[in-house]
Amino acid sequence: LVKLLVGHRNGLTVVGDDDQSIYAWRGARPENLSLLKKDFPSLKLIKLEQNYRSTGLILNAANIVIDNNPHEFEKKLWSDQGYGDPIKILKCKNDEVESERIATEIVERRLRYGGTYRDFAVLYRGNHQSRMIEMKLQAYQVPYKLSGGQSFFGRNEIKDIMAYLRLLINPTDDAAFLRVVNTPRREIGPSTIEKLSEYAAMRNISMIAATTEMGLEQVLMPKALDRLRRFGNWLERITRNAYTDDPVAAIKEMIDDIDYEGYLHQNSGTPHQAERRMKNVYFLVDQIQKMIDKADELGDECTIEDAVGKLILRDMLEQQSEEDENDQVQLMTLHASKGLEFPHVYIMGMEEELMPHRNSIEADTIEEERRLMYVGITRAKRTLTLTYAGKRRQYGEAVDTTHSRFLDELPADDIEWEGKSETSAEESKKRGQDTLDSLMNLF
Repeated sequence: LVKLLVGHRNGLTVVGDDDQSIYAWRGARPENLSLLKKDFPSLKLIKLEQNYRSTGLILNAANIVIDNNPHEFEKKLWSDQGYGDPIKILKCKNDEVESERIATEIVERRLRYGGTYRDFAVLYRGNHQSRMIEMKLQAYQVPYKLSGGQSFFGRNEIKDIMAYLRLLINPTDDAAFLRVVNTPRREIGPSTIEKLSEYAAMRNISMIAATTEMGLEQVLMPKALDRLRRFGNWLERITRNAYTDDPVAAIKEMIDDIDYEGYLHQNSGTPHQAERRMKNVYFLVDQIQKMIDKADELGDECTIEDAVGKLILRDMLEQQSEEDENDQVQLMTLHASKGLEFPHVYIMGMEEELMPHRNSIEADTIEEERRLMYVGITRAKRTLTLTYAGKRRQYGEAVDTTHSRFLDELPADDIEWEGKSETSAEESKKRGQDTLDSLMNLF
């Protein structure tokens, strides 16, 4: 297609960075740049090596880490922003202490040096890691924004129904599944969801797909498994109706089946508030009907997938326009952080089988995980902190961890590694008390 567009003129410009290729499962591979030289041998290579974002120390660390990958295009990022502060590596006792430490450091740094909450970003390998840091930030009344979820008009009732609709057109949408699996309540508790999530991650499949696997019977109690499977079967029936019959009728059937109006009355302050929220839901359904009717008038076809896709796009545009007005700590996956920048970055969960991910270790695709690490490091403008837990809870049990191999690849002279050598309980307690005393003095 590109050859046909270019024709005989050779008027082609390609922009890319093989070191930031982190979507191989979408077909984006660094080899694609190599193939360009064969298809377009007259292309001139121009290296853009000056970085206008990060300090020299951060870029040096990124260069050294990514040097462990094979390269066809060698480059060295450099900056005139000064060399900067050392990279901090924090070993924490467990995942709860890890999140506590990140939350208190954000509060302390903001109080001591000023700035805004949106100067801070906490990055992680998988969405499931956000739960604990959210709890700790809430405890300190720190506003945060969890990126990746979809929002429509910013109302919870719209988010709920949109999550159901997203599942109808994309059953692998785990974020949508997590939002609706117990909304309204289906007696599917957090312990069940946690075990399902861990099982799905282990199998590298979606959570709803995991509910049909026989292996899940070894993880969940029969009652919990039955509730999950009944939910999955019901959703499959609604999805089938939405694609084969009247999609809007199927959506209305879905809303009636879950008695969403009754749920709103149970979870709203007044009957009037519940009615107003339900009107928002009706408005959303009407929008879908109008899209379909308009397409019919123009002689086009508008499937449920087309209609919901347009609503998601509107949601994203609205969210983008409001983003700059929010002073919030940014929580997101390393994948989602690509292209963004923050003065202060924390990357949590720097452990083997998490970063790099277990699936990558087993499949011997560490190079892509290292590129993901490179992306994470280069999001930081002024300070970078990497954390890992000595123990992390899996399937309800605390499991010993091993720190990520990527930490050993960082230049020793540019890092401060806290907790690598064993410290006594008294020293750990004193360090925690010093942090709290520092916070109190700032107040």
